[in-house]
Amino acid sequence: MNDNDESAAAAAAPAGPARKGRALCLCSGGLDSMLAMCVLREQGVRAEAVTFTSPFYANPAGAKKSLDALGFPMHEIDFTPDILALLENPPSGFGSCLNPCIDCHARMIARAWEYAQANGFDFVATGEVLGQRPMSQQRPGLNRVRKLCGAGDFLVRPLCAKLLDETEPERRGLVDREKLLALNGRNRKPQMEMARKFGIREYPTPAGGCKLTEPSYCRRLKDVMAHEGLGDARLLRLLDHGRLFRLPGGTLAILGRNRADNEALRTGMRGGDVQLRSVNVPGPTALAVRPAAADEAALRRLVAAYSDHKGVDTVVVRELHAAAKPVEIPVPVCGREEFQGRLL
Repeated sequence: MNDNDESAAAAAAPAGPARKGRALCLCSGGLDSMLAMCVLREQGVRAEAVTFTSPFYANPAGAKKSLDALGFPMHEIDFTPDILALLENPPSGFGSCLNPCIDCHARMIARAWEYAQANGFDFVATGEVLGQRPMSQQRPGLNRVRKLCGAGDFLVRPLCAKLLDETEPERRGLVDREKLLALNGRNRKPQMEMARKFGIREYPTPAGGCKLTEPSYCRRLKDVMAHEGLGDARLLRLLDHGRLFRLPGGTLAILGRNRADNEALRTGMRGGDVQLRSVNVPGPTALAVRPAAADEAALRRLVAAYSDHKGVDTVVVRELHAAAKPVEIPVPVCGREEFQGRLL
């Protein structure tokens, strides 16, 4: 066989199967992101998940449980410095609370794309659905995220891809556009049907998950931003534990409401803080964050007021300082009225 014959034979031979891509998919543990991964895997794409952690998002343990059940590997990125920077200066502004949704999503995709390029992935993917959310998932919001994130045409949105422009992985044959979807709007029935198809039995409701969308949490956060600032991520995690008070001398005091709160406050103590609790009657654990000397007496009265002091005239309050032995101080029983206007 001469060279011309070999060339002709090669041309006539059937082409081998196109190489499928390797995708890094942003995943919060919600249904849409899991479905996006399943849609990609169904056509042969090697899909793996990346989750982000910060003081404002749920623990990734729930996402890992769901991903393990579906057989998807998971990677984890600490997003705390990114989200704190966005709280200081969100280029696209906030939503109804302190939620910089568009900028947050763009930054997550940017971090995912950096990780993808460094670890052999071909593209990044999300579970976004056109029209599902009022700001970040309308077409202008999706376009702005794509512009800001740096991934450009290497960002694939499998659940609504047919309603958007073709991406580079589709052009290269790493993803089959015909097997992607065209979901649109807030109707969740298609996703529920797909969940049954893929054997996804447990998933959270689509609302919630980010504390920056909760008015009560954001009210507390604004106060902390104004006084302590955003440099203490530990403190930001404690904002969701118990009652918060701003005392006359400027001290932030947190009182637990249940056992979980009390444990979080005990383990959350740092140098300069003071921990207080009643010892002769049941009561909450209190954490005073770097308290002002002017608030020492008020802190003890606060603990006494919120203890179960029925039947006693005096509450013994134990104070624990990081570098000193605990001290016990008797405090006359007092009412809560003094502190009602101090509650955040």
